[in-house]
Amino acid sequence: MALMDDLDKKIIALIQGDLPLDPRPFAVMADQLGIAEDEFMERVMSLKKEGVIRRFGATLYHQEAGFGANAMVAWLVSDERVDEVGKVMSGFREVTHCYQRRPQRDWKYNLYTMVHGDNEDACHKIAQRISQKTGVKEYTLLFSRKEFKKTSMQYY
Repeated sequence: MALMDDLDKKIIALIQGDLPLDPRPFAVMADQLGIAEDEFMERVMSLKKEGVIRRFGATLYHQEAGFGANAMVAWLVSDERVDEVGKVMSGFREVTHCYQRRPQRDWKYNLYTMVHGDNEDACHKIAQRISQKTGVKEYTLLFSRKEFKKTSMQYY
């Protein structure tokens, strides 16, 4: 991987925040840095290709988007099936996050999905559908009650 220069760091600083509400948001950002939109995009694509940037993602404020409930579903999946099951679970349109963690002392679950629904019953039904499709029967839902913070990491 090539070393990043100051311009790369400035680009990362811009794209880690909110995108400008403009039909060509990257042109606006390029203009802020005094470079052409093409150069801006080439650098972003290069940073992505080199693995510095993994992806772009939207932050969903689920209540403002019309979802009345969201739940972290904790799943108990055999280690041999984690990759297979994780791919299936992440394919559900109602799943916004899917990741593996090591079980801890009295907490046996190792795979997690965040699901969003109109209400808690809808989240339960989503989890049931995921369970049926994957064959994973042991899980629990942890519903969000209050959101304290929703921001992305700021690197530069």
